[in-house]
Amino acid sequence: MSCIYNNLNLIDLNDYPVAWWEKLLELGHKISLDPSAYSESCKGKIMGTLFYEPSTRTQMSFQTAMLRLGGTIIGFDNPATSSVAKGENIKDTTKIVSGYADIMVMRHPTAGSVKAAALTADCPVINAGDGGHLHPTQTLTDLLTLREEKGRLDGLTIGCCGDLKNGRTVHSLIKAMSCFKNNKFVLISTKELALPAYIKDVLSAGGHSYTEVSSLDEAVGTLDVLYMTRIQQERFSSKEEYERQKGCYILDNKKMAMAKKDMIVMHPLPRVDEIAVEVDSDDRAAYFKQAKYGMYIRMALILTMLDKDQKPLPVITGREHKHLICSNPGCITHKETYLPHYFRGEGTLLECEYCDERTLVE
Repeated sequence: MSCIYNNLNLIDLNDYPVAWWEKLLELGHKISLDPSAYSESCKGKIMGTLFYEPSTRTQMSFQTAMLRLGGTIIGFDNPATSSVAKGENIKDTTKIVSGYADIMVMRHPTAGSVKAAALTADCPVINAGDGGHLHPTQTLTDLLTLREEKGRLDGLTIGCCGDLKNGRTVHSLIKAMSCFKNNKFVLISTKELALPAYIKDVLSAGGHSYTEVSSLDEAVGTLDVLYMTRIQQERFSSKEEYERQKGCYILDNKKMAMAKKDMIVMHPLPRVDEIAVEVDSDDRAAYFKQAKYGMYIRMALILTMLDKDQKPLPVITGREHKHLICSNPGCITHKETYLPHYFRGEGTLLECEYCDERTLVE
């Protein structure tokens, strides 16, 4: 087994202990009370933002966070306007940008891509979403929202509704909330969009109960938190498959009438038709406030990642298996073929270091 270190990175929130999250959330809370007090904290610092797929909230909240901290930004929000369009690989792009910037934020449509970038980057790297895999800064946004709006992170019944198969925000949130005591989960989806097995394993390993249902009406009255997600067209192989799933779950005032008086509704946004506009005026609708909390927690994260007293964690903890291929066809190792094939574990079932998919050793 080998450990590969370089900088302090945020690839997966679960790489860090809960105590680290709580310090970050406390800092986010303090910043929200008086953002101007931090307006010179990153003076002279540069953040590189590499967004290989569209984003509004994540990209702009990161940019706003850095500007509010007194720093500046470089980067792209469309790979067609960069050397990526000429065929440049992730390693070369991120190696160059990390030489210009003090910290780098990356979103990419392929699972494991940000960890691949972090292997060789010369500055801290933050995962702003890697395909349907992980989205840790959205999870931090969600945790701060829950802390501020519910007053706690334990003893909650959390309903996750919509595309639970491809929803990286759901995957990250469930993994995070499974670290707090007495949380229960209600998984609301069609069979085709059910939560992946490896996330269910996380719940089982933590001793958290979960139920899987196909009806939002059936579940909504039991929930403290309803986390709605969009049926994501960009994650489907065909428009026909997307159309079959679109519109399965729509939250409206009729369903809200069945919910608890103190339930809150969260959504990573953007929405399409899964939350009716009429719900916006309900005091329990927290999704717009959630987006603003995202700016505060990203300010806290930037400050923390640039703190020289923070000790870096290993990017890679497993070892290289040169002739073993990840079983996930959507893994970055199938696109960026120069990448070493790192896997965790021993025996005949190993986990890919990049996308966490299990691969059988024959």
